[in-house]
Amino acid sequence: MTTEQFTGPPLPGPPVSVAATADGAKSPTRIPGGTAAGSPGPASRLPSLTGLRAPIALAVFLFHAALPFPSIQLFADASVAHHFYRAVSQAGGLAMPFWFALSGFILVWSFRGNESTTAWWRRRYVKIVPPYIVGWILARVLVEGVDGSHTTPAQGFLSFFMLQSWVPDIPTNFAVNNVGWSLSTEAFFYLAFPAVYPLVRRIPAERLKYWIGGVVLAVCAVPLLTYAVIPVGTAVVPNEPAHSANYFWFAYIFPPARLLDFVLGMLVARAVLTGRWRNIGMAWSGVLLAVSYVVAVNVPMLWGLRVACLVPAVMVIAAGAMADSEGRRSLFQNRFVVWLGDISFAFYCVHFTVLEFTRKLLGDRLFGIPATIALLVGELTVSVLLAWALYAAVERPVTRRFSRSRRARARSARPTPEAVRM
Repeated sequence: MTTEQFTGPPLPGPPVSVAATADGAKSPTRIPGGTAAGSPGPASRLPSLTGLRAPIALAVFLFHAALPFPSIQLFADASVAHHFYRAVSQAGGLAMPFWFALSGFILVWSFRGNESTTAWWRRRYVKIVPPYIVGWILARVLVEGVDGSHTTPAQGFLSFFMLQSWVPDIPTNFAVNNVGWSLSTEAFFYLAFPAVYPLVRRIPAERLKYWIGGVVLAVCAVPLLTYAVIPVGTAVVPNEPAHSANYFWFAYIFPPARLLDFVLGMLVARAVLTGRWRNIGMAWSGVLLAVSYVVAVNVPMLWGLRVACLVPAVMVIAAGAMADSEGRRSLFQNRFVVWLGDISFAFYCVHFTVLEFTRKLLGDRLFGIPATIALLVGELTVSVLLAWALYAAVERPVTRRFSRSRRARARSARPTPEAVRM
């Protein structure tokens, strides 16, 4: 969820390390960058990948709106509520692999080979942290305790500093703003990228398919490892009380386990850039993703959450990038859909709070099908409008203002010798 407007393939250039400059000063350590021969033509933007974020965000919204919690639920008919929840119960198994792989894909695709590691970190964290903090404050003020539990000081500290996904405790993982755990995991990916990217880049293009297959097998091994090694414990998943909370945390939330999804996206990006990806197109990739979702709903929970949708998700991502690079049209290039994709990160930060605050305002009343649908549409509309405000007032201006240090901005504003001579 945290990717920004997507730029073209990485600029070509050799690895750069700490080295003396012409005036004897040392330049900062840089992440190796560059593309290989045979990469697709440059694309200044990848609107299809931006637009694809919109339906994925909608799937997450519907899943959270269907959660069988008193702080969320609106349907008076328990049977209708149950069927609604079952229909969207594996949205996390679709959305999280998609977003984590998308992050890895885009970071490789858009990497600037001449950028220092600290400057790269600055750009990434300046983009995600301010909207995250605003979403955290809104949740803390508006819906604290609506589910009957109050945030402890330790939980508040961990969630504020995006550390909650490291603790094997479900209440801590979902403290304050329920969805913040995934940003905690994403922050780890950003921290790890400068170390992982040089390793991925060293893989010969002709061997990428073996690495991609190996990572997919490693993801498949996560549920097996979870069942074999992690103690079952007594805590359960709140919305899936038949399943161990320990299993859920290790396989679904724990950042090192989710790093595999991220690395897979990185490898697929390199395969696309080096002309080593076999593309079946967005339509067929989308069909496979839909079929994989049906599979996810009907297999054991961890297999649905981690494995079922992963490969079709990266196929859709690669197909979208290739369509944009080759100048082909796609449904997700529509301006409104792209705009929804632009605000999707802000939407993610606020929508759960909107769901809980709406329920809080409505008191104990439950509703029939027409009224609940109307309320869901209202909640979705409010979430989109609030996300738009957060994007326009915080995410975009803060990113533009603080993505680069004052010194870097001054250097870029300084006229070049050629410009002075002119």
